[in-house]
Amino acid sequence: MEFITLNNDVTIPQLGLGVFQTPEGEQTENAVRWALANGYRHIDTAKVYGNEESVGKGIAESGVDRKDIFLTTKLWNEDIRQHRAKAAFEESLRRLGTDYVDLYLIHWPADGWQDAWKDMIDLYHDGHIRAIGVSNFQIHHLEDLFKISDVVPAANQIESSPDFPNNEVIAYCKEHGIAVEAWSPLGGTGGKLLSSPALAEIGAKYGKSAAQVVIRWHLQRGVVVIPKSVHEERICQNIDVFDFTLTDADMAAIEAAGSGHRNGSSPDDFDF
Repeated sequence: MEFITLNNDVTIPQLGLGVFQTPEGEQTENAVRWALANGYRHIDTAKVYGNEESVGKGIAESGVDRKDIFLTTKLWNEDIRQHRAKAAFEESLRRLGTDYVDLYLIHWPADGWQDAWKDMIDLYHDGHIRAIGVSNFQIHHLEDLFKISDVVPAANQIESSPDFPNNEVIAYCKEHGIAVEAWSPLGGTGGKLLSSPALAEIGAKYGKSAAQVVIRWHLQRGVVVIPKSVHEERICQNIDVFDFTLTDADMAAIEAAGSGHRNGSSPDDFDF
């Protein structure tokens, strides 16, 4: 495993398991247990995913010490709008069955996020969160945050894949000491990225799948990557990416293989 040191000296495993759209219950519990059994130490969930309780059960049943697991969850938009960040956080802790999380993120820049950020700073200082950050923040959102707070987010989780590299936001974050995490790192549900002949050709050189090639591309960009899967074999494959290195030509070809378009919602135009 490779690690990135956040701006408050907390370390985050650069590869984790995402559980977006993984339903509450046995499927999520199994995915978390399989991931932890195969070397993952980073699990990324959110209130809106509806599976925090199952993530907590999977962690508890894994036999891995909680202190050895980096756990992320997120503050949902409706809680931001209703100015209930602190209450929502306590509810997440109860569902997860833990007394702290390693990273707590504002999920989207919904109306009222400025107050939510101030509440999250309080929670951070209270010691129940090891690091706080944001998700889906564009450069202008970060600039607005810097105007109201001197606490720099530890991370910004954004859409990024060869389809939509989001390089400008990544460069801005790195310039300001903000770690970048990629959601939909493999192009997202319904995307055609992994069927690209270019990715198959690069993968053949290293004996790796298209998905493994893309995960490696993220790692070499210095981005935290959180692919999701509920299949044990795929979960194992996704972490088997530390035994090869892509060339500069490979890196450029992987980015060129993408569509150039977002697969998810724009942070400047969402209705949820």
